[in-house]
This record gives sequence, structure tokens and C-alpha cells, in this order.
Amino acid sequence: MASETQRSPQSYPDAPSTMMACRVHRFGPPEVMALEQVETPTPGAGQVLVRVQAAGVGPWDGWIRAGESVLPQPLPLTLGSDLSGIIQAVGPDVVTLQPGDAVFGVTNAQFTGAYAEYALASVSMITHRPATLAAIDAASVPVVAVTAQQAIERAGTIANRKVLIHGGAGSVGAYAVQLARRAGAQVIATAGTNDLGHVRGLGATEVVDYRLGRFEDVASEVDVVLDFVGGEAQRRSFEVLRSGGTLISAVSDPDQTLAQRRGVTAGFFLVEVTTERLSSLSALIELGQLSMNIGTVLPLAEARAAHEILEGTRPRIRGKIVLQVGE
Repeated sequence: MASETQRSPQSYPDAPSTMMACRVHRFGPPEVMALEQVETPTPGAGQVLVRVQAAGVGPWDGWIRAGESVLPQPLPLTLGSDLSGIIQAVGPDVVTLQPGDAVFGVTNAQFTGAYAEYALASVSMITHRPATLAAIDAASVPVVAVTAQQAIERAGTIANRKVLIHGGAGSVGAYAVQLARRAGAQVIATAGTNDLGHVRGLGATEVVDYRLGRFEDVASEVDVVLDFVGGEAQRRSFEVLRSGGTLISAVSDPDQTLAQRRGVTAGFFLVEVTTERLSSLSALIELGQLSMNIGTVLPLAEARAAHEILEGTRPRIRGKIVLQVGE
């Protein structure tokens, strides 16, 4: 009998030979996206095949589609990274997951492959889905929640410290507000006029309307700035950081000359989604200590419309965009 680590891929007998996937054969606007029938992939070492129930849509998907990703992206490719679904088959060395397990997470380090009926996912980038979490909700979590979590990790201990969060109503910022408040920080956030009450409800002590006010008038001598906006807001943030403070951005590399002049630490990071990070978030979700906000849900066939929302050519409401793929 083969050992557990030598077993051949396990799968349900009804796994189809082909599937529908949202593909791009050239980089460009949403019009380059097409729903196509392709061969269903087979999981290799360290991989599982997920029957996708829902796939999250994020700005990084738009960057990949447009050819603006910082990662090399060979064409043609299937878009999408965030996913939630049921394991259909496992690779020969996979022992922590098995067919039938409900999971959520990210496909791979390239952030591709999730806009499909079936997707390969790296075992190191997914985890079991909380029993209390619907598939659509779960697909909204991975990249944005881990980005917020990682930003706070990089900021160090924030208990009893004053933390300014830019973009508190955004997909990442909303998680950052909740996680920072849970960690014992005094949270000040920026948000739009219609989102002030929502961000207070997430745990922010004060919320500044970035359209009508200046965060400098409320946030002074802050210990940490978590930047999910970039641009002018990031530059102005140096003025409110105390000497020895920290600015962490998930958007762009801060001005190191300005940081040195102000006597602060400033850094930029790229998100690293891991099973460990997802599992810790999953535990908080199961305890009811993290809330999520779904904005728009569309079927896989309308993935192009989802990207038009990203581009701003269709109206957008607050919350995460999710594609419903399976039941």
C-alpha cells in the first residue's frame, strides 16, 4: 500500500474534463476578457483542485488584465486570485486537505486562475473555510484582510498607541480598522462623507472626512500611519507622525528622504498570503470578531462588468466585488 505522502491524486469521479474560465489572450481594457471552455487542470505537488463557488475581484486583477502587474504574467491566462470553494482533487503529496473540504484563500503567487469553475491552488495559500461563513463572504476575505493584517504586523506593537489609517472604508482599510482596534490601538481613520458612520462602527475613535476636512487637524503626534491610499495623503502623513514613529504603505514606497528628515521609519510591502495568516483570520471570523462587507455580486459570465466597476465606468457601491461561480 502506498504511504500517505505517496498517494496519487484523489478526486471525485464526476470531475469534468473541461470547464469555463475567464481568460485574456492580450493585455488591455475589460474588453479583452472572454469566457472560454478550457481543459480542467490536474493538481501537482503542493496543489489542490478547487471547485470554485465564488471568486473575489480586486484592483490587482485589473492590473494583471491591463499588463501592469509587477509580476511576470505569461499569456494567455485566467484572471483571479481570491477564491472560495470545495476541494475536488489533491496533489500526490497533500496530506492536510482532502476532497470535500470547504476552503478559501488565494490560488498562487501569480494571483491568477480563480475566475473559473475549477482552479488550482497552492496548499500554502489556502485554509479551511469557517463553517459559519458563506462561500461568497469567504471569497471577499483573503487578499484584503491579509494585507491589513500584514500592515499591522509590520507596524509592531500598537496597543495603547495612536494609529492613523488612510482609506478606512476601503476593502483593506476596513479590516485594518477592526484589527487595530482589537489590538488595543486608538484608531483615527479617513473616509468619505457617506462612510463616516460605517467606519466608526468598525471601531475607529475618530473619522475624518477627507473631502471636507484635513486629518492634520485631528491626528497629531500619531505613532503609526497605515496607508492604503498613497499619493498626497501619504506625503502629508509625515507631518503628523511623532519622531520615532512608523509609516507602513501597501500602495507605494514612501519618500525615504522625507522619512529621514522627520526621524521616522517608512516602508512599503507586497502582500504575502499564507495558510497561517488565513487561519488566524478564520479564527476571528468564527468568533464573530471580524465583519466583512460585500458590495456587488455578479455571476462569472459578468466578470467583464466587474472589471468595468473597477475601472469606474460602471457605478460602484461600498464593499467587495465578488463573482458567484458555483452553487
